[in-house]
Amino acid sequence: MSGPETFEVFAIKYATHDRDAAHNFLYPTDIHDGPMPLDYFVWAAVSKNRTYVIDTGFKAEIAAKRGRTFHRCPAEGLALIGVDAATVTDVIVTHMHYDHVGNFDLFPNARFHLQDREMAYATGRYMRHGAFRYAFEVEDVVGMVRRVYAGRVVFHDGDAELAPGLSLHHIGGHTDGLQSVRVLTRRGWIVVASDACHVYANKDLANPFPIVLHVGKMMEGWDRLRALADSEDHIVPGHDPLVLKYYPPPDGKLAGIVCRLDVPPVK
Repeated sequence: MSGPETFEVFAIKYATHDRDAAHNFLYPTDIHDGPMPLDYFVWAAVSKNRTYVIDTGFKAEIAAKRGRTFHRCPAEGLALIGVDAATVTDVIVTHMHYDHVGNFDLFPNARFHLQDREMAYATGRYMRHGAFRYAFEVEDVVGMVRRVYAGRVVFHDGDAELAPGLSLHHIGGHTDGLQSVRVLTRRGWIVVASDACHVYANKDLANPFPIVLHVGKMMEGWDRLRALADSEDHIVPGHDPLVLKYYPPPDGKLAGIVCRLDVPPVK
């Protein structure tokens, strides 16, 4: 049996939302004073033999609809690091919120890796409630259902290894089927948390992000992230602008757009 592969891992920013800190926490804290924007990322894990894209972002029209600042199509961002969306064969969908599962049509040759529970959640009884369905776009959900019928969705029931050195881990909390991605890099095991941890401060202050299905599972999920990663510095939150500040770009021309997560952060 072959040993684990080592991956280079990239975070690629495609949009931003300017907002106050109060919108990023469920419970009041002292950090609530002042602005605290969110960045929107897709990620790529690249080894000598394989490429995995993690999430697919949203389109410009959805940015306009939801008041987000759109910087670039996620496929264009991937092209900056030499990843052609049209040839990608594996896309990991961490969950089916609008900012993580749009643009699936830009990956015509990909299989989409999704938790059973996430599809059940996105198409089930909870979507009767506006508070839960707000973060979904129905056409994205319908589009993924069509890909199920086309045989292009790979369902996972809990944790799963996709390749030696890369695995999926069901976390839940934020949505019922939220999954994070554990990746072996030259600095050890990192975890692309996605929305298991929106910003560093959610985890560090033990204060959840307010879009949440199950608060207890979200908070317990932070311990799961810690168990999966080699250290706190190996956990990468899903929306924190500090990620681009802490991690270097692969090329100086990509500063503020792309950063390398397989090298240690500088805080």
